[in-house]
Amino acid sequence: MTIGLENPGRRGLMLGAAAAAVTAGTGALAKAPMLKSQAPYFYRFMLGDAEATIVSDGTLPLGDPHTNFLGLSAAEMDEQLTRNFLPLSNAVLEQNILVLNTGSRMVLFDTGMGSLKLFGPTTGKLMTTLRQSGIKPEDIDAVVMSHAHVDHCGGCVGDDGKPNFPNAQFYISQADFDYWTDPAKVPQPMGAFLDTARKNLLPVRDRLVFFKDGEEFLPGIQALAAPGHTIGHTIFMITSGRQNLCYLGDLTHHPVLLMEKPLTEFAYDSDPKQSAQSRLKMLTMLAQNRIPVLAYHFAWPGIGHVAKNGDGFRYVPEPMKMEL
Repeated sequence: MTIGLENPGRRGLMLGAAAAAVTAGTGALAKAPMLKSQAPYFYRFMLGDAEATIVSDGTLPLGDPHTNFLGLSAAEMDEQLTRNFLPLSNAVLEQNILVLNTGSRMVLFDTGMGSLKLFGPTTGKLMTTLRQSGIKPEDIDAVVMSHAHVDHCGGCVGDDGKPNFPNAQFYISQADFDYWTDPAKVPQPMGAFLDTARKNLLPVRDRLVFFKDGEEFLPGIQALAAPGHTIGHTIFMITSGRQNLCYLGDLTHHPVLLMEKPLTEFAYDSDPKQSAQSRLKMLTMLAQNRIPVLAYHFAWPGIGHVAKNGDGFRYVPEPMKMEL
């Protein structure tokens, strides 16, 4: 006799009922409890002669993309997001922090939110994920910041006023330091940004070094000015052996909404028009030269390439390599 499959719904109900009856009759439980935990939040790879580790400060729920990304109609934004299987109601960003071990230096790029919970409870994991990865905060020689926003400079100093990286020199653009620590310059609605910059940058003022556009301020690390998101926003070209990697900072926050149409604007930009032009210029250079990128806010771990796609770009994630 052939068992009919013409009504899979009815058959599924019958099987489910039978399984429930067996469980009820025996009092059986699941083999093991659900663990409700995730893998450690770090990823390691080789970059030329250097060992690179990406650690996380946790996910950053930005909220409604329609209020944060500007210049697209609601219908156009929904179409882009839906086509890329992304939610319409909440743009959730990552915070992918790079640690580069060159053998002679340990360099940390950006520091996350610290204890500030402006975007919810899921941020502030940097010190935990560093330790999960086997890296000690006291072994960090240099902290390099792309800019002075809360989610990039917020983890330099603890709530006790002591530097989280006691042996590090700190690097940032002077334009960003001067702006974001000055109460006369930062607008009142950005008060949390002012407070965070002052909390994290002023205590290490004597350890701050200001890099300049185009300068190789550490061996193999070159500053490339990409202003607009902030006045001194900077990305970094990293070279080790024969390999390059560009650390994007906040050149683009979203792998779709600021890539398919790169002149789309972002609500947290100091100068949205200038930011869009910096994004177009730098992404064009990176795509033409096929240079790998590390995108601070893209899906974990944020390593990939940008490629030209009509008038815009598309992001191509690089497969994770589980062998060094």
